[in-house]
Amino acid sequence: MRVFLSIKYHKDQSNRHLIECIVDSLTKAGHQACCIVRDVEHWGDVAYGPKELMELTFRQIDGSDLVLVEITEKGVGLGIEAGYACAKGIPVVTIARRGADIPQTLRGISSRVLLYDACDELPSILHQLRSI
Repeated sequence: MRVFLSIKYHKDQSNRHLIECIVDSLTKAGHQACCIVRDVEHWGDVAYGPKELMELTFRQIDGSDLVLVEITEKGVGLGIEAGYACAKGIPVVTIARRGADIPQTLRGISSRVLLYDACDELPSILHQLRSI
């Protein structure tokens, strides 16, 4: 399954470890992962304008079987990506650290909401995507 990872990015790459942990967990579960900051922007080595970046993002979502939204930290782009996927009929699954504030609208369009405490739990949690 091809999974598009929607996650808030930081220019200082302060959450790169989390992104890599999620992508590695998806790969270990047998999925192909796509993450814009990693696969399109190459960790900031390539820059796009906002319009072009959204077009590239939508193209990646269109080619995905599922959108995985990591919502522990909110971001406007996450809602746009989740809403776009939902409108296109692509399943949305939300993950977040336990205790995170998950918007009701995102809960409403998500096939599943999965919670975790630490990165080491993600491989077993993301293995559940096979049943979606």
